[in-house]
Amino acid sequence: MNKNVERLYNGIIKENPTFVLMLGMCPTLAVTSSAINGLGMGLSTTVVLVLSNLLISAFRKVIPNGVRMPAYIVIVASLVTVVQFMMQAYTPSLSDSLGVYIPLIVVNCIILGRAESYASKNPVVPSIFDGLGMGLGFTLGLTLIGLFRELLGAGQIFGAQVLSLSWFTPITIFVMAPGAFLVLACLVAVMNIVRAKMEAKGKPLAKPSGCITGDCAGCGMSATCTGKKPESAAAEKTE
Repeated sequence: MNKNVERLYNGIIKENPTFVLMLGMCPTLAVTSSAINGLGMGLSTTVVLVLSNLLISAFRKVIPNGVRMPAYIVIVASLVTVVQFMMQAYTPSLSDSLGVYIPLIVVNCIILGRAESYASKNPVVPSIFDGLGMGLGFTLGLTLIGLFRELLGAGQIFGAQVLSLSWFTPITIFVMAPGAFLVLACLVAVMNIVRAKMEAKGKPLAKPSGCITGDCAGCGMSATCTGKKPESAAAEKTE
């Protein structure tokens, strides 16, 4: 598999940050009361992921090791500020709906995790595709959760009424905080069922591997990664 395509596949399917790695749960649970909110949050995070991976990879040999985390935060914070201003200018209603969660992208564990574990150790182009894959996987997760919550909680999809209120009674708990946990749990359970059925048919989905899981053996970039863990450390982790 092409390395760039593999990075997309990892982020969307194999290492989906929402349904597999369970990262970024704060915005996942907080802003997905509607599909448009989930889509907007996911795409905003994707833009920051791609650009931060690009810049951090490009300057990985210049940034001193001792100040790399403060440097990453400065880069990410600058990008988030630009994204926030753009949203306030062109999508003010969406910006108001997402509120404080746009600035909080700065401390999103997905962005800092990819910066530290991948972009700082790999070339620019694979890092861009890594950010794009993770961002699209995050967007897919948030949009699906928002889609189900909006449909069950209001009978709508992207603001359009699809279930007539003459016979459908909205289940308001799904647009409230507990609804996020219920929908997330159901979608994760569905993914686990699909994985189990694929394994039973002899076509298992690949298990998560690579930098973010601490497993270098199954990573397609292990041959070129400068931050590859020694085999002894990997053996100790498995024990």
